[in-house]
Amino acid sequence: MPKQSTVNSNGWSLDERNPKVIESFMPLWEWFYRYYFRVKTDGWEHIPSEKVLLVGSHNGGLVSPDMFMTMYDWFARFWTQRLVYGLMHPIVWQVSPYMAQMAEKTGAVMAHPQMAIAAFQRNASVLVYPGGGQDVFRPHRERDRINFSGRKGFIKLAIREQVPIIPVISKGAHDTLIVLEDFYDIAQKIHNLGVPWLFNIDPEVFPIYLGLPWGVGIGPLPNIPFPVQIHTRVCPPIILPKYGRKAVRDRAYVDACYHQVLTQMQTELDHLMRSN
Repeated sequence: MPKQSTVNSNGWSLDERNPKVIESFMPLWEWFYRYYFRVKTDGWEHIPSEKVLLVGSHNGGLVSPDMFMTMYDWFARFWTQRLVYGLMHPIVWQVSPYMAQMAEKTGAVMAHPQMAIAAFQRNASVLVYPGGGQDVFRPHRERDRINFSGRKGFIKLAIREQVPIIPVISKGAHDTLIVLEDFYDIAQKIHNLGVPWLFNIDPEVFPIYLGLPWGVGIGPLPNIPFPVQIHTRVCPPIILPKYGRKAVRDRAYVDACYHQVLTQMQTELDHLMRSN
């Protein structure tokens, strides 16, 4: 069967990942890593040799600079031989098909359990940011809080596929733009009166923020991040007590695991925020 083209994949193919494209991006990522964000990082020794589920907290708007710097760190350490796929929100394919196509070449796939399971079946690791828009555009006053918005799909995935969870946290990335507030509820009421959504899609959040190049950004617009130093940390693995499909169907157990991971990640972030 011929390989599916990038243009038509829409995030549903693992075969769009192109090591040569990743290698071509490395010098650019390295410049941002070393000179623009001046990244400090630690904890990479916590990643075991087997496949893992990397769980991050989103920061810094649509650009999510800590995510890209984490990607650079992974490739700098493991190059392109060790497979990793990142689950990306479907909205990216709607807002910017070209950006989505380029992301696919670096290993991005649709944020769907089917794609994550397929990646694990290839013995690849998976990177997920469960909080989505609510996390990445949380108000600046909540920059030291993780917000997964109650999404537990990543927990079910780890239980089903029997993989350790590796938390990835960061400090500084949420200062690369200043989110004043999320006005989604107000924007939704205006939309119900007949005013179309920005980009003609429901973006889940409607922030107002201070940032480049707009000065004041209204809605989930892309931005140019401020050159703030970022500190990323890879935390020790979280091994859940029970695995398997039977455990996935236990709602109380899934809830308990979700709160365990969220609490442990928040504790790690608190420590990082207090560090110099």
